[in-house]
Amino acid sequence: MMKLSDCRYDGKGTFKLADYPTSAKIDKAKRPEIEELMAKNIERMKELQDKLAAQGSEGVIVMIQAMDAAGKDGAIKHAMSGLNPQTIEVYNFKTPSKEELAHDYLWRAVCHLPKRGNIGVFNRTHYEDVLIVRVRGLWHGYNMPKRCLELDEDTFFAQRYERITNFEDHLFENGYRLVKIFLNISRKEQKKRFLARIEEPDKNWKFSAGDLDESELWPEYMDAFEKAINATSTKVNPWYVIPADQKFFARYLVSEAILETLEACEPEYPKLSEEEIAEMEACRPRLES
Repeated sequence: MMKLSDCRYDGKGTFKLADYPTSAKIDKAKRPEIEELMAKNIERMKELQDKLAAQGSEGVIVMIQAMDAAGKDGAIKHAMSGLNPQTIEVYNFKTPSKEELAHDYLWRAVCHLPKRGNIGVFNRTHYEDVLIVRVRGLWHGYNMPKRCLELDEDTFFAQRYERITNFEDHLFENGYRLVKIFLNISRKEQKKRFLARIEEPDKNWKFSAGDLDESELWPEYMDAFEKAINATSTKVNPWYVIPADQKFFARYLVSEAILETLEACEPEYPKLSEEEIAEMEACRPRLES
């Protein structure tokens, strides 16, 4: 069975998306077994989340990128089911607002960083600025000085990859660990899920004709993802390229990635000093009277 380590790319060698499958081809009969493993992961994650919040010295940011219908929302919902919502901060990277466009492209990511001790979830991420912005050529219309835009495409985005890598290194150096996940869905499976959104009434609300416009640019998006992952994966901030055609297994691997990162934080409950323990014990008679 595929392991999380099979999905990790940490910058060694050259990343090629074709080397990473869109399906782990897990027998459906094993689904209950996989879901039981995920449930155990979640129970352990709850323990670590509580310690992470109590210690308050390190934060975790779960970042999920994918094509439409790859299962981003479901992965977040199921892989983090039952965790304490009080210490989870979620932000959806939608079309930038006028306020966001008036700042640099990393500004909104900075604005929504979780405080240390919390878990942040980015549904889509600052990588949108090297994905759809590149595929659609949106950067040509930015209200920026000519010196910033009079560059060829490869140079413009090479600069962005470098800045993103520096930004993520900065976060690691300041107490944050990133879980960078790309849900790798096949175009065939995406079309199947789009059709389900049309055919099943309870999924109609998910359908958008605009998603089909993006799907028609599939080769361009795959090239953009490959370039971005290849340029921004490091030992401390690797990418996890997770096969997404089988939702139940993708969700399990996402839980594995989050759990592995929480374990790496090694959070512990704060230990009280002798003075603090004595002060606490002095309160006992008041409670027992």
